[in-house]
Amino acid sequence: MTSSVSTKPKKINLRRPDVMKEVQAEVVTHYRSSLVEYIRAHENRVVVPGRMTVRLAKQFGFCYGVERAIDLAYAARKVFPNPTRIFLLGEIIHNPEVNEQIEMMGILAISSRPSMEELEDLTSEDVVIIPAFGTEVGTRQIIQEKGCVIVDTTCGDVMSVWKRVKQYSKDRVTSIIHGKAWHEETKATSSQATAYSGHYLVTFTLEETDRICDYILHGGDKADFLTIFKGAYSEGFDPDIHLEAIGVANQTTMLRGETEEVQRRLKEAMEQKYGTKDLGNHFRYFDTICSATQDRQDALEKLLTVPMDLLVVVGGYNSSNTSHLAEMGEACLPTYFIKNAAMMESCETIKHFNQHRQIEEFTSDWLPEGNITIGITAGASCPNNLIEETIRRLFDLKMIPLEDAFPKEAIGLSKQ
Repeated sequence: MTSSVSTKPKKINLRRPDVMKEVQAEVVTHYRSSLVEYIRAHENRVVVPGRMTVRLAKQFGFCYGVERAIDLAYAARKVFPNPTRIFLLGEIIHNPEVNEQIEMMGILAISSRPSMEELEDLTSEDVVIIPAFGTEVGTRQIIQEKGCVIVDTTCGDVMSVWKRVKQYSKDRVTSIIHGKAWHEETKATSSQATAYSGHYLVTFTLEETDRICDYILHGGDKADFLTIFKGAYSEGFDPDIHLEAIGVANQTTMLRGETEEVQRRLKEAMEQKYGTKDLGNHFRYFDTICSATQDRQDALEKLLTVPMDLLVVVGGYNSSNTSHLAEMGEACLPTYFIKNAAMMESCETIKHFNQHRQIEEFTSDWLPEGNITIGITAGASCPNNLIEETIRRLFDLKMIPLEDAFPKEAIGLSKQ
């Protein structure tokens, strides 16, 4: 597991066949979409001749890790019915509708980085769910020492990154983590990087990466460097010492191309300073981008080669992998990042998220008249029912009856 604490967590089998049968039935009811399944079975597009074409990316929506996290949360409620208290660290995934559904089941959300007051309230009779992003070593240690039942839904891809950075730490190699220092996953990974008294430094942008490269090659004002990266490095980190041997890792939901560029620039700097022959003693790198994240990016990249009037990206605003899909779309055509179908208020007005300004904003005249083609994709934390609601809303706005494009069974079996 992620902690070196000797206290062993209680072993509970949540994946019993009887439990999972009930869980699967409930999950299907909450998140399935027959309409989306129909479109997927018909080349990921639906065409109303002369009026509108909707194209779905080949890969979108729930990934295996998200499905597993949701299944385990639902199973926990069934195995530990009320009045047992079940707590969730932050959000199970980054989707407001899914988290609201979890809350409606009586699962209590506490901070992703719980305060001492929240932790002190826990007892050995409580259940604590660790979300798909994982949690920091110190938080897990306290929960474990409390004797709580731990339901660990941490994604396997995230744990693969942890394995790498822990090895870096063991080998006295500083982890350079490409990610968002404020994101739950990166915070958890950073805590793993300090195992064996190791160190880490988080870089978010290529500009920040260039600053690291420049310091590696030329040194500089240490105080200024640490100010620039405030909140993004380990306690006791000293760039004069801890940038002599580095290993690159990443938040699993970053853009692969950007992570590869971070790796390339850092490798080039280390090679320039220490030489090709000695590079292995100073630089390491492993590919730890989540395969589901990459599949969705690849699918959108292919979709963007098709002529379209606009792109709609559906998902939670704090979802890292979803935000990168929106970035990809914005580089090519009008793109609207929405959390649900209600954001499409009318043909004249849409409310969407501007991730660069971190606010919701309104755009007028967003939906063109006449025959149009609309692309739709969604992040790995977005359920199919929200995609269906988006499609239904587009048909409503264009005043096209669903029956003009779908068989009755696809419409009738879908969640209304």
